[in-house]
Amino acid sequence: MRYETIVGRTKDDLDKFGVEASGYIGKHIVGTGEDAHLTTKVYLDLLKPHVILVAGKRGSGKSYSAGAIIEEFCMLPDKFKQKIAFVVFDPVGIYWSMKVPNDEQLKTLTEWGLQPKDFNNIKIYVPESQIAEYEKAEIPVDGTISIALNELTAEDLVLAFNFERTSELAVALEKNFNQLLKAGKSFSIEDLIDLISSDKRLDKGTKDTLVNFLELLSQWEVIKKEGTKVRDLVKPGHVIVFDFSRLKSQEVRTLVAGLVSREIMHQRILARKEEEIAKITGEKSKAKFPITWIIYEEAHGFVPNDGETSSSADIKRIAKEGREPGVGLMVITQQPNKVHSDVLSQSDIVISFRLTSKDDLQALHRVHQTYMQEELEKMINKLPRVPGASLILDDVLEKIFLVNIRPRLSHHAGSTAVII
Repeated sequence: MRYETIVGRTKDDLDKFGVEASGYIGKHIVGTGEDAHLTTKVYLDLLKPHVILVAGKRGSGKSYSAGAIIEEFCMLPDKFKQKIAFVVFDPVGIYWSMKVPNDEQLKTLTEWGLQPKDFNNIKIYVPESQIAEYEKAEIPVDGTISIALNELTAEDLVLAFNFERTSELAVALEKNFNQLLKAGKSFSIEDLIDLISSDKRLDKGTKDTLVNFLELLSQWEVIKKEGTKVRDLVKPGHVIVFDFSRLKSQEVRTLVAGLVSREIMHQRILARKEEEIAKITGEKSKAKFPITWIIYEEAHGFVPNDGETSSSADIKRIAKEGREPGVGLMVITQQPNKVHSDVLSQSDIVISFRLTSKDDLQALHRVHQTYMQEELEKMINKLPRVPGASLILDDVLEKIFLVNIRPRLSHHAGSTAVII
């Protein structure tokens, strides 16, 4: 008889693999209030991609638990780890600290039978122009991220600038951008500005507005003539963190996130076809691009429920279609009602910490299925008021668990600042 719970794992996979290719994320909570205590271990399935929603109010443990999941990936045996990669979009700047062991919680870790650990397969990438800032702050950086302008679409820019799709500004931008694209060569923001400035069919006001937007985009030095190739960045067994915490432009963040997400999906579709051909022919499959999990911290900024960003369409596509080709998704937010419903409805695993907003609770109500008999508010209220207490909805097992997330092995930089 098995006593472990593996969230997200089918019975067939459980019979075949047991706890292999899973990550230890916590223990069951039994009882309520002062009578609550921890029992058997809870694992998360890492064998296949999932769509995971991690929700909870500020300081409840969302990013902390995501870090614990990443740690478990990093500790998988090589036969599993070398087939997977993680990509994290981090607008708050907290995942770099996984390179540092969690010595601050040594007592708690010991009580759980764990030890502090750092992870050298966490790779931090930042905008090139900001490397000096990170070095001054003594934050480790492994490389830079830049995006080639011709890898974007005119619609990406229209959404980034929040232009009406049929407005004169949008039409003028799209026409000139596509003219450069048709030439089949790399081009810079300056080239696009020059083309718009020389367009005799545009009035001065339209030209000046477009030039101002493009010059602002150029100042961040992320969108360039030549850019980083996603397939060269995403490596098996590695966690790639795009640290955007010092990048003030949300428009640039969503541009980069949209392009990277789109390219990961594209590469996995190609890789999946090759894997299936190898399976049919009996040849050994050569994994050219790993199964990839993508994590969006503060996800409501990348795929909002009340509008479109440059990354919205790509994230929604991954939520709906990503699992078959091998793209997992984790969205982390303190405001689930602000995340697009297309993503929420596709979540097969929900990790929820304490929520108090009625709108956020209603958003979770729309996610849970008929096997949940009790009101969500009652379930969440059962959670003991201790760090890491969470409710996990598992659509694969059609069950709900109260789970205390295990302490982090690596340092967590996302705790609330104090004056001492």
